[in-house]
Parts: sequence; structure tokens; C-alpha cells
Amino acid sequence: MSVRCLFSPAARSVVQLSPAAGLLCGRLPARSSATRRSMSSVRQMDHLERTLSNFRQNALYPAQVCGIVDESETVKRLRIAVHPDFSFKAGQWVDFFIPGVETVGGFSMCSSPGLLQREGVVELAVKYTKHPPAHWIHSAVCCLLPSQCTVGSRVAMRVGGDFFFNPAPSDPSVDLLLVAGGVGINPLYSILLHTSGLLHLNHASGGRDYKIGSAHLFYSAKNTQELLFKSSIIEACREFPDKLSCDLHVTQQSADVESHLQPFVSRGRITEEELRSHVDPQRTLCYLCGPRPMIEAISSSLLDFGLPKTRILFEKWW
Repeated sequence: MSVRCLFSPAARSVVQLSPAAGLLCGRLPARSSATRRSMSSVRQMDHLERTLSNFRQNALYPAQVCGIVDESETVKRLRIAVHPDFSFKAGQWVDFFIPGVETVGGFSMCSSPGLLQREGVVELAVKYTKHPPAHWIHSAVCCLLPSQCTVGSRVAMRVGGDFFFNPAPSDPSVDLLLVAGGVGINPLYSILLHTSGLLHLNHASGGRDYKIGSAHLFYSAKNTQELLFKSSIIEACREFPDKLSCDLHVTQQSADVESHLQPFVSRGRITEEELRSHVDPQRTLCYLCGPRPMIEAISSSLLDFGLPKTRILFEKWW
């Protein structure tokens, strides 16, 4: 049975979340700039404040957790069945509303629009923190939280973000350079999967749809255990060796790298020489997501290589 069947026609109408959430599933007004100005500039901004100037859809849709797996020791991947009208572009995030939890989460989707189209689900990979939405996803029953995240938990989500890859069939081809650090891989994995899906469509049409160039992923994490989605990334690169490629970096690996990963994994940080070999100022479009120092250093290097500022896109989660 399609997961879309989880949502009856009644689900298309307004649905009330808990009083703590204080929101309706429907069309919501954006928060005013005056509200943001009244917030303290000393404390760290929450997700809604930080993304106030970003595009976000008005519609807030009901959703239901239909799968939970451990992606690593610190990251859980949620599989979420969504409303039939839900849509997003590869690289975007969701406002994540949990009944009974006051704080709204913000998580980039790590799945592709193609998976949504085929199965009616999206996926989120969430690292453990004490931030209430992430804590809810990771915690067992806890006195501080109204419930725990389980298969069947009902939530609500709203799509937002200006960081996405959504080419039209008639658009000229570009070469993608994707650079990720830690869980910053989430939106870039979505973009890589979407690129792979477009390559399949192009192959099926005999080359008539989507002019897809190459895509190269640089991905850095502490160790191979924290390299999320590594098997799927390598599989995609092997499926389209002339189009997709990757360099996986580990910065704090003490054990030997597994033999099947060795051709793809390097120790140490991403170097300027490696970056430069994948930059063509006329063709490269770069997407960056990771820790702030990494993004700032790589952005500076790319500018030094002659890549126009307009072709360097980054998602800031700080």
C-alpha cells in the first residue's frame, strides 16, 4: 500500500497541533522583522530567526514517521510519510513541528524529490544534540519531553530554503562542485541523488531531457563511521563514472580505513590543490554546507581560483 494512503481526504483540511505548538496545519503568516529585532542579539538565534529572510512555503503539512534507523552512532535517519501535496527542491530544509515541543526544528532533507514522487516519503538525518527537536528524535521516554519519536509519531512540516538545485530540461549544463562537512552532507546528498535521478531520466529519453554535466563531491568527517551515506555515494559514482565522482576525507581516523573504502578516502582536510582541479570559472556551480570555518575558508579559495561569487552557494546552519 502506498504511504500516501496514510492521509485521508480529511487530512487536506486544517489540523490542530497541540496547544504547546500553538500552530495550525494550513497557511501561516511569516514572522515580522520587528519580532526579530526585538530578540536578544546575545543568545544564539533559533531556526526560525536564523532563516527569517529565507524563502519558505506558506503551507504546513501533516506528516507521520514511518521508519527510524541509526545512520551512525550519533545520527538517526527518519523516513517520513508526507501529505500528497507536499513538494520540495533538492537541497531545501523543513520547519519541523513536534506536538508538545515548543521549539521548531530545522532540518535539511537528505532524500531526493524522486523518492517523494515514487513513494510519498522524505528522509531526514538528524545528529544528536540537546536542542529539543533533535533530542526528541534521539531520546527514549524522558521526563523533559512529552513523548519520544517512534514509528507512527505525527508531526508537521513546512518547506523552506534558497539553497537548492532544480534545473529545467532546457537549462544549459553545469558542472557541480559539492563540498560538505559533517552533517552538512544532508542537502548535498539530496542534490547528488537528484543529479543521479536526472541522469537516469536523460538516459531513458536518449539524451533529450536534462543537459547534465558532471558532479564532484568533497566530503569531510571525523572518521569513516561519521561519513554518512558513504555506501550510496560510492554506488552512485560507480553507476555513472563519467559523470559522478567523490573524494571522502577523514580528519581524526585512528583505525585503518576499510579496504572497500580506501580508493575513495583520504586522511586530512580537503586541500586547495584538490579543489582547484575541479573548478572551471565558466562551468562550475558550487554548493557548500558545513561548519562555518570550513565554509569561509573554502569560499575564499574558490574566489581566488576565479569562481564568481554568484556561482558559490552555501547553506548556513550557524
